[in-house]
Amino acid sequence: MGDRQNLCRCHWVDLSKPDYVEYHDREWGVPVHDDRLLFEFLTLESAQAGLSWYTVLRKRENYRLAFDQFDPEKVAEYGEEKVAALLQNAGIIRNRLKVNGAINNAQRFLAVVEEFGSFDAYIWRFVDGEPIVNEIRSREDCVATSAESDALSRDLKQRGFKFVGSTICYAHMQATGMVNDHRIDCFRRQEIVDRYLG
Repeated sequence: MGDRQNLCRCHWVDLSKPDYVEYHDREWGVPVHDDRLLFEFLTLESAQAGLSWYTVLRKRENYRLAFDQFDPEKVAEYGEEKVAALLQNAGIIRNRLKVNGAINNAQRFLAVVEEFGSFDAYIWRFVDGEPIVNEIRSREDCVATSAESDALSRDLKQRGFKFVGSTICYAHMQATGMVNDHRIDCFRRQEIVDRYLG
């Protein structure tokens, strides 16, 4: 990639935070088709509700340890004892509703897998199996929801998922590459298009 310091990136990237830069440069907007990783992002996005993404990103490794590497089958089995332990874990966001929501969502996630064969097969239907590539030229072009995230949110709620409003769903779609919202002058936009749509 040459000198990554001088590359043009999306406006939201705080260059003073190396982990934030790394997340933008390596993960954000890359199409995800692995169910475990989809569950990880869904859980982290749900935990973000009302907070900044960077707050959650800094706790990601702690979450992986606390939530059995985001294995939905294990998380779905958590009982009160595990919930109590999680609420004592300073490495994660200690919010009972969000912790219980993660367990509930793991159970709902497995039900979706049972129905569709994989969560990947289920969720990518909302963009017809192909990433939506937007033309983001300025902050004004950025949106927090879309018709697709509205539809996904509605369907997830009907299936019993928690903390899946349209804004959270849109952030999930951006993170997992269902939507490519890298700015048009960001070096990652075309890299992702060339690799996954070329």
